[in-house]
Amino acid sequence: MSTVKNKKDKVLFDDLKDECVKFIKLMNQLDVENLTEDQEEEILGEMFASLTHLNVHSGLLKKQIES
Repeated sequence: MSTVKNKKDKVLFDDLKDECVKFIKLMNQLDVENLTEDQEEEILGEMFASLTHLNVHSGLLKKQIES
């Protein structure tokens, strides 16, 4: 059951949660043995994009909560 009252806040929370899960999955992929250099670079690139997404959305959520 969600305690988030505002629909916009809920969307931001849900998006942030989904991106956190995505980032954790990417971190776990780095634990796989025998990754090629290309695979590792691809995962790290996706992690960077995910971190950027997390940074932007956490900033938006912070502003929304503060207003």
